[in-house]
Amino acid sequence: MAEANGNGAGEALAPSLNVMVQYTKDFSFENPNSPRSLAPQDSPPNIAIQVNVNARQIADEDFEVSLLMEGQGGEGENILFKFELNYAGVFRVRGVPQEHVHQVVMIECPRLLFPFGRQIVADAVRAGGFPPLYIDPIDFTALYAQKAAEAQKAQANA
Repeated sequence: MAEANGNGAGEALAPSLNVMVQYTKDFSFENPNSPRSLAPQDSPPNIAIQVNVNARQIADEDFEVSLLMEGQGGEGENILFKFELNYAGVFRVRGVPQEHVHQVVMIECPRLLFPFGRQIVADAVRAGGFPPLYIDPIDFTALYAQKAAEAQKAQANA
């Protein structure tokens, strides 16, 4: 029979990821050709969206993670709208083996932020006079693997 001493010495901390706070760090929405752009369109506009993730450690267990979302509807002189959103959060990572912390921060944290950023973009586009733009879910695991492969390739070419 195992004995417990009750003081927690030698016990491993269960892995946990806590959202301490989340916030809009920077946001811009432009409707540069209004009111002309608000007229009914013959065809749906070309939508271009780019998403990036940045992270920085701000304390022993705390990380600020930023989800950067940029996009536009239309092209060239026919731009209907543009947006840039930097939506961030502070996350506390505990009990995660050091070799896995980077993956947790770059995959799980943006996965938690994404629905809130997506809603901000949809609401802004709708408030700009257009149907809401609901960005498709993002596979942050695949995005992480892609960035890791690019970094590895760049390192090999250096």
